[in-house]
Amino acid sequence: MEASFTEGEFYQDHFDSRAFNQSFFSRPEGHPDENFLTFVLQCFSKTFSAGKYGGQRLIDVGSGPSIHSVLSACEHFQEITLSDYTDRNLEEIQKWLRNEEGCFDWKPVIQYVSKLEKKSPSEVEANVRQRVKRVLKCDVRLENPFHPETMKPADCVVTSLCLEAACKDMLSYKKALASLASLLRPSGVLVMVGVLGESFYRVNQTRFSCLRLTMQSIKACLEDVGFAVQEINTLPGPKPKENAVSDYEAIFHLVALKTD
Repeated sequence: MEASFTEGEFYQDHFDSRAFNQSFFSRPEGHPDENFLTFVLQCFSKTFSAGKYGGQRLIDVGSGPSIHSVLSACEHFQEITLSDYTDRNLEEIQKWLRNEEGCFDWKPVIQYVSKLEKKSPSEVEANVRQRVKRVLKCDVRLENPFHPETMKPADCVVTSLCLEAACKDMLSYKKALASLASLLRPSGVLVMVGVLGESFYRVNQTRFSCLRLTMQSIKACLEDVGFAVQEINTLPGPKPKENAVSDYEAIFHLVALKTD
């Protein structure tokens, strides 16, 4: 019998935030079995460093215990909100923002992004700490992921490696995309990173479910909820036998505009 899908409640009980960061974000290449972090960081850098997308508010939905998805964006938005369902993930972010002793070391990743964008690492680090104004609980399965709080319309929503882990079927996935659209102002931009064809990933020995996605199904859902896709980039995954932590087929980065 197939195991039940590991939704938010399972993450709250079983997700090891520090082990996740150590495994996947200790170096710019990411996990040695996967090596896709540089691709993700390069895509974020290309999207934001051109200066085409900016504004007052950016919301990162499902940040996990990570800040990687806003390193390139932080210079271009005045108010950044990070968010996650899991309390330990939120605590991990807060520790780094407060520069507490023993917080996760993001320096290798920050140095990589800084080199890409010809900035000083200390400047990027200070920018993130200055621009992140809130770290909030969210649940992408809800019509308003931040219920009971109502968010002001954002100029940009970012989500990285979240929806396929949070949504057990395509109906839930489409509803989650609609909830992201509701957070954006008209013509606001969605920047999304995710995996294709993945059914699971592991943190230490704990297995977490993933919704198997195709790019065709993602594009159809985006269009149905009012997005116009502007750009898609993909990177094929490693051969299955060479990856012990997941079975993903490819990673993707896309940019879409809210059409209404």
